[in-house]
Amino acid sequence: MSVFSGKKILLGISGGIAAYKTTILVRQFIKAGAMVQVIMTPASKDFVTPLTLSTLSKRPVFSTFYNEEDESQEWNNHVDLALWADLMIIAPATANTLSKMVNGTCDNLLLATYLSAKCPVYFAPAMDLDMYIHPSTTHNFKALESFGNIMIPAESGELASGLSGQGRMAEPEHIVAFIEADIQSKLPLKGKKILVTAGPTYEAIDPVRFIGNHSSGKMGFDIATQAAQAGARVVLVSGPTHLQNNTAGVELIRVTSAKEMYDVCHQYFNDMDVAIAAAAVADYRPQVVAQQKIKKNDGTIDLVLEKTDDILASLGKIKQNQFLIGFALETENEIEHAKQKIQKKNLDLIVLNSLNDAGAGFGKPTNKVTFITKDFEIEPLELKSKEAVALDIINKIKAHYA
Repeated sequence: MSVFSGKKILLGISGGIAAYKTTILVRQFIKAGAMVQVIMTPASKDFVTPLTLSTLSKRPVFSTFYNEEDESQEWNNHVDLALWADLMIIAPATANTLSKMVNGTCDNLLLATYLSAKCPVYFAPAMDLDMYIHPSTTHNFKALESFGNIMIPAESGELASGLSGQGRMAEPEHIVAFIEADIQSKLPLKGKKILVTAGPTYEAIDPVRFIGNHSSGKMGFDIATQAAQAGARVVLVSGPTHLQNNTAGVELIRVTSAKEMYDVCHQYFNDMDVAIAAAAVADYRPQVVAQQKIKKNDGTIDLVLEKTDDILASLGKIKQNQFLIGFALETENEIEHAKQKIQKKNLDLIVLNSLNDAGAGFGKPTNKVTFITKDFEIEPLELKSKEAVALDIINKIKAHYA
């Protein structure tokens, strides 16, 4: 999954010949899963048509505060546009537009939106080589960067003037790669390694039957996705589930039994910064597994069960600096049992859910949890989607490393 997936991008286009490249830029952002809203200066429409950009972005293109053909229509609110965006990119950024950005000149919709933006702003200069190195231009570059804007340096090559040198707007694929690398470098969990367990385990009775539970694995998969999107490298160890991993930065290892999950977790744990045990691991397994399918008969079958190894407790015994998070699913005396588990298993945080809460438990898209820290600080949360709960868990990890 790209870092642009689901992101809302404002693309501001000013009036330079490099504007023709923005058709490719829009398409690349859309392909990466972003939503793109194009704002054009009036002059930029001499170089690329709004119709082309609207078709590619699947959104109307704005260039004025109101529809010049029908002034009775609702105006294009620059504040709403600015607040909508996760990122703003001005490409090409001509010398004229750069100067206006520095000096706060607000004579078109693009400049008004820029001055209202609260999101990160990237700008990709495009001009002739002498203009690019002129002291007034280099001053503007420094001024814009001092405002917190991020410059995507121009590249060298043939220019519209016929000269060759620096000033050519970065190629669309280079702009995308530059912004992607910049976003990734600033992610709060960049460089962290996180182990996540998910799903049920199946404990074999015979070659076709097993003891299991109703865990879908969704909670663990959502945690892994949120961790990766925050910049972490994730090892996701999942028991049997129909869920698929579509997130870059997540290595999915599928297992079946509690023993297999135990072995994989211990293989990776020492190299991890964080471990989150969201799997619903079987507490017991058949002491003897039949080698052939057990035939149905009129009588009863006696199964002797033995305890499985406690994965979370075993990790708590060997943890050094890892931030260890466990889950507790309780039906009575929930808080007290969760506190006991924190101490017994040497946890830093436990995520408690109760089967008594509507909307919580196995097989549901929602969860209602209470966070309890190792210092017994209790934080109950309202009913949320599992994606939102996963984000809350990752925010706890961010706060730990802040």
